[in-house]
Amino acid sequence: MNTIVTVQEAVTAFADFMEPTDAELDAIEQEMPVILADVELLDAQIITLDRIPTELDNRRLRRARRRALAARIALANRTTAATVPGGAA
Repeated sequence: MNTIVTVQEAVTAFADFMEPTDAELDAIEQEMPVILADVELLDAQIITLDRIPTELDNRRLRRARRRALAARIALANRTTAATVPGGAA
């Protein structure tokens, strides 16, 4: 039986080109409020998976949905304001 030997060098998962760029990190930072609001919404939804939601659970879900929506609106407004030249709409 012959052994198989690779001729190429080992593939590294930590190569320099694999790191996120500064622009990507900035985009993640801008989207962080949306991400955190979505996590909060998921937490509220997970709590109600195995039981009938109480009034407190319903309030928590509504509050989490409003925060997630507000975060998305704020991100969309920031993105739109940044892309419209001269402030014209």
